[in-house]
Amino acid sequence: MNLLAIRAIFLFEMSRFFRTLAQSLISPVLSTSLYFVVFGAAIGSRIQEVEGVSYGAFIVPGLIMLSVITQAISNASFGIYFPKFIGTVYELLSAPVSFLEIVAGYVGAAAAKALIIGVIILTTSFFFVDVQIAHPLAMLVFLVLTCVSFALLGFIIGIWAGSFEQLQLVPLLVVTPLVFLGGAFYSISMLPPVWQTISMFNPVVYLISGFRWAFFETSDVPIGISLFAIAGFTALCLAAIWWIFRTGWRIRQ
Repeated sequence: MNLLAIRAIFLFEMSRFFRTLAQSLISPVLSTSLYFVVFGAAIGSRIQEVEGVSYGAFIVPGLIMLSVITQAISNASFGIYFPKFIGTVYELLSAPVSFLEIVAGYVGAAAAKALIIGVIILTTSFFFVDVQIAHPLAMLVFLVLTCVSFALLGFIIGIWAGSFEQLQLVPLLVVTPLVFLGGAFYSISMLPPVWQTISMFNPVVYLISGFRWAFFETSDVPIGISLFAIAGFTALCLAAIWWIFRTGWRIRQ
């Protein structure tokens, strides 16, 4: 394992994050603060509690997941797409660096950025609502797994994308709606039975449910199923990336 190569890619990507701090950090924090104001104050005044938890606190895990998933995908996809766009990816592919080291560098940096944003948003939430974390270690595990798994998905999107517009296609048209429909701002149990069944086909439900359990010990699906779902999603993304580098799809073509 070439740790120097991983470190070089990781630090290069992190330096870009700090160079664009206003866009990378301040923007998602401000957006999440607006969610707290709108959903926590406006809707929270009409919905006092959900499953024994105040509505303002109940939406905190969903808001963190929304930002973390979006940022992980965005940072990873742009990180690998830009070298493709300017042609420097061929220098990387010709270097004595394996695909595992390339993925570790780019995905590690994207996951780290998303994790930083998630922690800052969690800290910000304490200024708006009273949040109690029942299982801090489980919360951290779910947060890290989500950052890594969706950074892997973003890496795949960055390789697949043929233009800057396509980079935003999947996050805007697929991922964001799945998060909103995955119980970010409500409990699945509040839906009619038919829609509860349909919601179980949404993979994001299992992420948000498990993450929310770490906060309030309440979830829409068992915690074991949530862990199995995110582990399976991560394994699927790793398999897809292995196939991409093995065949050279969208990289050497």
